[in-house]
Amino acid sequence: MEKKSHQYKIQLEYLKNNKGEILEQEPLTFEFQNHDDIFKIIEMSIQRNNFPTQQDNVEFALGLKLFSEVMLRNKDNSLFEDFIPAFQQLMNKIKSK
Repeated sequence: MEKKSHQYKIQLEYLKNNKGEILEQEPLTFEFQNHDDIFKIIEMSIQRNNFPTQQDNVEFALGLKLFSEVMLRNKDNSLFEDFIPAFQQLMNKIKSK
């Protein structure tokens, strides 16, 4: 039985470099799936208000969901072997608030 997942599309545009210059860079667009409703997760992150700005809360939630889904799909990858216990502690801490 195929797992049901939410489908998303992200478009990342490079607006300016660290010197304020506008660069000609093709946008990076990709589609992906996630087992969670990321918009709901972002709203929960904003409500928890763990960071000083709404933008920080949004960036944290989105980055965490992108990272964690890749890690779950590749949990046997040696890159994650030392990180998984700390990640589980982080998730428990987030969910307990």
